[in-house]
Amino acid sequence: MLWLVVAYLGALAVLLVSAFWAVNGFTGEVVREFTLQNFRTIVTEEVYRNVTLRSLGVAVAVTVICVLLALPMAFYMAKVASPRARGWLVIAILTPLWASYLVKAYAWRVLLANDGPLDSLIGTPGYGLVAVVIVLSYLWLPYMILPIYAGLERLPDSMLEASADLGARAGRTFRGVVLPILVPSIFAGSIFTFSLSLGDYITVQIVGGKTQLIGNLVYANVGAANNLPFAAAIACIPVLIMVIYLTAVRRSGALEEL
Repeated sequence: MLWLVVAYLGALAVLLVSAFWAVNGFTGEVVREFTLQNFRTIVTEEVYRNVTLRSLGVAVAVTVICVLLALPMAFYMAKVASPRARGWLVIAILTPLWASYLVKAYAWRVLLANDGPLDSLIGTPGYGLVAVVIVLSYLWLPYMILPIYAGLERLPDSMLEASADLGARAGRTFRGVVLPILVPSIFAGSIFTFSLSLGDYITVQIVGGKTQLIGNLVYANVGAANNLPFAAAIACIPVLIMVIYLTAVRRSGALEEL
């Protein structure tokens, strides 16, 4: 509890407080005086609104793609594969997590290049927003598969058999039996895919081309602009979004699936 309060919540408190400071335009020193100018700039400047909406769109797109890919994969692992094959499939899902984030991102940079290996086969979109969504979907897919797989393992086979005995086809069984049980698991996985995509900036720098997301703005203001208070104000945006999102999904039981 001490570690949580001091190291984690304390750091967030410092972030929030510093967002209300400013930078002296002449000396570049941080002025520790209360001001709303940073948040006023974020709200009034169109570029920051566009970046926020773009970041939200990327996070939602990555989450939806991960759900669509994870559902059939997790269902096969939990209900179709043999127990022996199930263990190997879980290992196969976890193995990419052991590789370096940068190695995987740069590997996708090579694959998505206009003259890369995939270009001659299927064509590639090059670097940009689509490339960012593709790479983030690949990176965070295991975080969606595992909660859904865990939820499906707790689903008794007798429920599926009972649905079939009552005349329900596969689609009706999925909508009426499987999906309601999996909603908390999907929300649990989405907490990872949504939050990690919302604040990511490394993938955007590697394959995003000229694309700007919230993470890039924070990085730019910490580095080249040397405006830590404004960077802290921008960093409060994904924190606020995630607080709202977690509050919304709390009632679904998703937090108990983590």
